[in-house]
Parts: sequence; structure tokens; C-alpha cells
Amino acid sequence: MTALGILYPGHAAEDDYPRIEQIIASDIRLPLVHTDIGEDAHRVDALLELGSAQRLAAGTEELRLSGAEAVVWACTSGSFVYGWEGAHEQVRALALAAGLPASSTSFAFAHAVAELGVRRVAVAATYPDDVTALFAAFLKDAGAEVVASTGSGAGTAAEVAAWGEEEVMALARRGDHPDAEAVLLPDTALHTAAHVADLEAALGKPVLTANQVTVWEALRLADRRVHEPALGALFTREPVVQA
Repeated sequence: MTALGILYPGHAAEDDYPRIEQIIASDIRLPLVHTDIGEDAHRVDALLELGSAQRLAAGTEELRLSGAEAVVWACTSGSFVYGWEGAHEQVRALALAAGLPASSTSFAFAHAVAELGVRRVAVAATYPDDVTALFAAFLKDAGAEVVASTGSGAGTAAEVAAWGEEEVMALARRGDHPDAEAVLLPDTALHTAAHVADLEAALGKPVLTANQVTVWEALRLADRRVHEPALGALFTREPVVQA
């Protein structure tokens, strides 16, 4: 059995993780530990506090006891809000506190884009425009070309967690762009695990969602690969061989 630790902020769409575990139907386990979020707000100051080293470190002992082989901070906005260098420092501090290989959902998106071999992406975000712009800037620092970036103005994770398939599909369609080779839906508060294949069928291109890429990143850290069409192109393609 391979246990992959998920450090998740508060309570929103954490049920995506047992759902993904069931979809994979393998020896992969996704033990999940909740962090204290403080104020639930998609504001830069609140997100910086959400992703602080102290809040993340508080859950690491429970993850170690779960037998986790790696840990991913399952929060997009609470990682990219620190910027490219700051997000690296956040992950380094988490790895040190946990004593495990570590990453975050923001880096999961960056690595997943590279895995798919695409460059031009569209961002369909739940966030207000200023926070969405920070994610676009993070992706650009990762080497992606962001051809479109759309925010939805949702102020809290609780609001996003209440969205259903219809709202998720509308978000993806609204954020898509003819030049985009893939569409990215950040926010681990958004329920997407059951919709990835339908999203890709509707848009005709790969779709990357926050909880999907978080699990893929955890698998990558543990050097595990899973072939699962229900989780989209990211879980069916062979890795790109860099020249």
C-alpha cells in the first residue's frame, strides 16, 4: 500500500479525495489532515495567513503517523499567493516539518502542464480577479503561456464548495479559449473529481482541476503512476521525455 498525505485547508471539497481513491481502486490511500484556515476569504492577506508555515506544520505529525510517503499542501491560492520563490520556500518548510517529500497544488498545476506537453493554457478560476491574476503570474513563471484568465469573484471557499456540476461546467466553458491547449480550474474547494472526463469531452481538450492534480502530484512524489481515464488526460498520457 502507498499512503499519500493530503494537507487540506478547512472543510469544503475534501470528499473529492476519497472519491478519487475509489476511482483509482488500487493500493493507493490518501490520508487527509485538515488545517485551520482562520478567515475563509479569497483575499491576499487571508490567503497568506492560510498558507503560513505554522498552520501547515500543525498537521504534519498526524500525517507521519498515517504512514504517508509524501505530502501535498492541497491549496492552490494558499500557495501561489506567495509568488514563485515564496511558494518554493513554503514547500521547503513543509518538507522539513513533515520529514517527507512535499509539494503544493500550485506546483502540481505547473508540473501537470509540463507532463501534458502543452504550453498555452486558459485559467478558469473561482477567485476574484486580483487573486486570479496571481495564479496566471505563477503559471507564467513556470513557463506556461496564459492565453486567457477568467475570475468568477467567489469570495469564500464555502461558496465554491456549494457549486455543482452545472456551475463547474459553466466555469470551464467561460474560461476556455480557442488558443488554449488545456484549461485549468484552480481551487481545491471546488468539487471536480466526478466531472473531469465530462469536462474534457465538452471542451475537447485536457482539463486540469485542483484536487485531480493534487493527487497526481502526490503520486509523482512517491514515484507511482496510475492509468485512469475517469481522471482525464493527465492520468492516461505517457510522460513527456525532455530533450
